[in-house]
Amino acid sequence: MKIARFIIDGENDERYGCIEDNTIKLIDGDIFGEFSISGKCVNIDDVKLVAPCRPTKIVAVGLNYADHANEMGDEIPEFPALFLKPDTAVIGPLDNIIYPPMSNRVDYEAELAIVIKKTAENISKEEALDYVLGYTCLNDVTARDLQKKDPQWMRAKSFNTFAPIGPVIETELDPNNLDIKLYLNSELKQNSNTSNFIFKPDYLISEISKIMTLKPGDIITTGTPSGIGEMKDGDTVEIEIEGIGILKNTVKRY
Repeated sequence: MKIARFIIDGENDERYGCIEDNTIKLIDGDIFGEFSISGKCVNIDDVKLVAPCRPTKIVAVGLNYADHANEMGDEIPEFPALFLKPDTAVIGPLDNIIYPPMSNRVDYEAELAIVIKKTAENISKEEALDYVLGYTCLNDVTARDLQKKDPQWMRAKSFNTFAPIGPVIETELDPNNLDIKLYLNSELKQNSNTSNFIFKPDYLISEISKIMTLKPGDIITTGTPSGIGEMKDGDTVEIEIEGIGILKNTVKRY
């Protein structure tokens, strides 16, 4: 099931629906609890898709592909390298990534993101996937020049608009065998498969839940493969993950 969050033209209320072809079937209830598919439908061309969830936090995993660790000159970690991105960084499909004035280099990073379904605290690896609603695309936008200056990554990763997510939450996927690609101005820049994860989603969810409570709608983003690079004013970046779709955004410098 592909769950979308959207605004119908001429209205302000955000709604949830299930996408089938070019139709969105409206959802009644809470996607993080009990819900059902209603008989009401809208055409996808008559809505604006927004970020498919509103996390209280994004827990990000660095260096989760060996090839990316190598291109960054880092050793493969024994435990996941974790950092946080704030909810204020979240934007949706077709929204603009804003180039911050204090940075001179902003990079793309294509990632598979896990959307948490229910409160998770100190859970086991074996039960971890029971806490997953589904998966979406995420661009872990990074001010690379600032990342190299700071002893930790918060500033480089946390600017407003630095966490595009979407276009949908896919609820039926094997997260460990998905093609993941990124195109910059239609040119393929990243091309890998999640089978190359160092740390698998079930392990990540379990270990992170032992550090902090994960809440419904929170995101764990699983790291990027090799091929990271710079985005410039006017560039269009597209992340395509098998079974989910394409997350497209444009970079703007104001």
